[in-house]
Amino acid sequence: MDLRNLRNERRRQFWGEIVPYLGYVMQSGVAVMFLFLFIAFSAWYTSLVQNIPIGLPIRWIMLVILLPLIVQSSFRTYLQSPDVVFLLPQESKMKRYLSGSWISGVVYKLLVLSLVFFTSWPLYIRSEVEPKTFWTFLILIFLLKIISSYGAWKEISMVSTRASRGYRLLRWAVMALAMMAWIWEPVGKSLIYVLLIVITYVLSLSIPMKHLVAWERLIAKEQSQIGRVMLVLGWFVNVPERQQRVYPRRLLSNAGNRLPWRSSSAYKYLITKSFIRSDILGIVMRAGILGVVLIWWTRGSLLGSGIYLFLLFLIGVQLSSLLRYHRESFWLNIYPVPAISRQQNVTIFVFQIHLLLAFILWLPLLGSGWEHASLTFGTLASGIVISFLIKAVLTRKAKHENDDD
Repeated sequence: MDLRNLRNERRRQFWGEIVPYLGYVMQSGVAVMFLFLFIAFSAWYTSLVQNIPIGLPIRWIMLVILLPLIVQSSFRTYLQSPDVVFLLPQESKMKRYLSGSWISGVVYKLLVLSLVFFTSWPLYIRSEVEPKTFWTFLILIFLLKIISSYGAWKEISMVSTRASRGYRLLRWAVMALAMMAWIWEPVGKSLIYVLLIVITYVLSLSIPMKHLVAWERLIAKEQSQIGRVMLVLGWFVNVPERQQRVYPRRLLSNAGNRLPWRSSSAYKYLITKSFIRSDILGIVMRAGILGVVLIWWTRGSLLGSGIYLFLLFLIGVQLSSLLRYHRESFWLNIYPVPAISRQQNVTIFVFQIHLLLAFILWLPLLGSGWEHASLTFGTLASGIVISFLIKAVLTRKAKHENDDD
């Protein structure tokens, strides 16, 4: 069996399933929306570069922009559950299969990192008093990205789950320290520090015990990534439901436990637990934290209000994905929970969460003072209108799906 050809065949099969949906995505107007956002961002960024505010924390900005891209790593293996049985005899040769996954994962991430770096460079070079040279900066973040990807790959193979989580935190810390040393310190001193900490980190990766091939973990990650792709496509067109990754999140495990024990709130209980343990909560939390920082930074201006409304819209789109959760579940056809009740519970739940986030994201705007009170409260009113519009869209979509059923 040629393992490289097997992976290439599975990759073609996957994209053969995805490409037909892309036409519907383009027809939905997303291309026009992204073009509009690109034009608006270009105009704003050009104005920012030409009129840089005094005291702009460009070093922190570069750290916040580049560090997540350096650390975040994912790999498409296209492995399937039956591979645990049928490819197990080839375990000693699986390096031929998995090497392509690692290389393609690193190359694509480097392209994204390069795009962000090229975009942020004009702002950096005009704001930094003692800027690093272009090629030295680019080569360094490339090397850090490759090392981070190598560490992420080793984390997947670790036998102990605790060790894998611990090394993930260590990878974040190492890359953060390396970037901070490079951005804040002189070139010679920072390079010595980065070299020492990176060598120590790479050597430490040999300590934990590792699987030759972590079958279950690789298959679970692959199913999770397919689920995310289908989740995004599901915003625009009906797609087959795929398994989503489940996160324990023990600190939030009591959410929904106080709901009344009756059929009318049974699905609200289920969707609350699903939201707490899903990717959507992580996406919403990251967008919320980023939004609070950006809105506080741009408070008192139309740009701050625009960021507020844009992020609120994106969060609403993410939350609307809950309408498709458990849609194809067999057990919901057995339990006495009517479809209309399920749809109403999801709509109300999304509306409540979105309205709460609209208020939380609005709080940083209060820091602009009473001289911008009309803009501040007008922005809040616009956010509330967006929440009601998303509720209306979900209600209409749920009714349409119910009529189709």
